Amino acid sequence: MEKATRQFSKDRNKRYILKTIYAGGEISRADLARHTDLTRTTVSSIVSELIKDGLVKEVGMGVSDGGKPPVILQIDDHGRHLIGIDLGSNHLLGGVTDLRGNILYRCELPMQDQDGEAALALVYDLVEMLLAATDQPILGIGIGTPGLIDARNGIIRQAVNLRWRDLPLRDLLMNRYNLPCYLSNDSHAAAVGEYIFGSSKRGKRHQVIVKAGRGISAGIMLDGQLYVGESSIAGEIGHITMIENGELCACGNTGCLETVVSTRVLVSTAREISWDNPDSPLHQYVDNSAAITTDIAYQAYKAGDRDLYQTMVEMGHYLGIAIANIVGLMNIESILIGGSLSQLGEPFLEIIRHEVYQRLNPNLPSQVIIEMCSLGKDIVIKGAAALLLTNEVGLV
Repeated sequence: MEKATRQFSKDRNKRYILKTIYAGGEISRADLARHTDLTRTTVSSIVSELIKDGLVKEVGMGVSDGGKPPVILQIDDHGRHLIGIDLGSNHLLGGVTDLRGNILYRCELPMQDQDGEAALALVYDLVEMLLAATDQPILGIGIGTPGLIDARNGIIRQAVNLRWRDLPLRDLLMNRYNLPCYLSNDSHAAAVGEYIFGSSKRGKRHQVIVKAGRGISAGIMLDGQLYVGESSIAGEIGHITMIENGELCACGNTGCLETVVSTRVLVSTAREISWDNPDSPLHQYVDNSAAITTDIAYQAYKAGDRDLYQTMVEMGHYLGIAIANIVGLMNIESILIGGSLSQLGEPFLEIIRHEVYQRLNPNLPSQVIIEMCSLGKDIVIKGAAALLLTNEVGLV
């Protein structure tokens, strides 16, 4: 027991020192001791281990205060590389990042409406392409995936868009690649990624990231910590009822938010517009309406297709209603919109803002800010990397 207690204390101190170096940018051993209240002997011993592990490096001499100039320490950003994967869009997205979340190599594989075993095979292909892209030591694999996730056990309980149920994805990847693996709902990963690496935090302790694309979900940061709820499924707003007796949703209910706001809705509507309107800008990109993809729909929208603009207005209306309920329930003033539907741009934001502001209780604070996420399409990849930083080395 005494040995275990000493080891626990050492591991805790090691993480504390590493986190302090990470946050400080450049720091000396003496300043580390002052910041952490650890003895200089303890700091020196742990720093030596971190340098040997390749996580910390000496980068030069600091300014002398009269004695010997201090040696300056810094995180070796390339001491480990991380693999982050986003399974929540129309393409499988993956990246190799350094310890600062900078993406060094990016890969994208088209889904082509594949699901089940075929989608799992694509995940393996993506991981193998990413592993081949770096010769640095790999810290692990982080995954942001849609659906109901048992993050503790690494199981996807249900991902309706991928037709996965009770898939032990963490164990499958760990056994196949012999690397640590962490799983999270994609909106939860997005929330962590934006909070840690994004530029739109603005000192906010509380923040909600709404990820809108193939599905709709929210990641909630409270006091700088991810809130996942009692069953790790907090933020599943895509399957709240928006229209009574509405369209059948893939989850089995009717009228869910995802039946009126998603890339599937955008593409389906674009195909109807193409059939009905020979003057639509859609015809500049495809001859066959069945060939319309999400990217083509975005291009036609940006080219001024009025019908697609109206679709954007309707989606912004419904998403604004859902966000107004979040704000009213939780009194959070920072709402960020991410996911592929954020490509609809500022007009989409304006519709959402209008719906939210007109539905808020007039007595609520008026400083609710609704803006786009700063990490763009990389938000889940970077969030998945942040999962590794948190769980493997305690950096964030």
